Amino acid sequence: MIKLDDMKKNVIYLTGFMTSGKSTIGPILANVLGWSFYDLDKEIEKKENISVVEIFETKGENYFRAAETEILKAVSAGENVIVSLGGGTIANDENLAILKETGKIIYLKVSPEILYQRLKNKIDRPLFRDLTLGQSTEEDYKNKINEMLDKRIEYYEKADLVINTDATRIGITVDVIAKKIRALINEEN
Repeated sequence: MIKLDDMKKNVIYLTGFMTSGKSTIGPILANVLGWSFYDLDKEIEKKENISVVEIFETKGENYFRAAETEILKAVSAGENVIVSLGGGTIANDENLAILKETGKIIYLKVSPEILYQRLKNKIDRPLFRDLTLGQSTEEDYKNKINEMLDKRIEYYEKADLVINTDATRIGITVDVIAKKIRALINEEN
């Protein structure tokens, strides 16, 4: 069970693989709670004035990851905030330390099969763009998904709460998370 002990700022981070629902669930959850919402990728795009895809193509993944950490530090200083992280944000020790020190992490877990269904036609995901635009097979996608999950799972599993979003409607997922957050905040007061 997630505990918000000593969490006076109320910062909740949504993590999970790309297409797990972070950017969809985040603003709805923030609205339900009456909190602010930040999508880390959108904040990076605002600061850089180009899309994440363009950052990856023109400046590289290392540049993107450095910008991601900088923006994470800024949004983590907020109060009563929901933050949708990029799929790989948590898979960095510096970022993980920031997340653990400043809030609580909720992992939106999705099976590789569902991830494949959600990713197979997307061209706005830099790490899958070549597969989508090329002549890649279902097996190519699933291998890439599993390879990335294998690298990130140890970080995802450090979350304070895990919510499986495979077959649950968005509204139900938001309700479950909001109830858990409210109950824990009330426990502290």
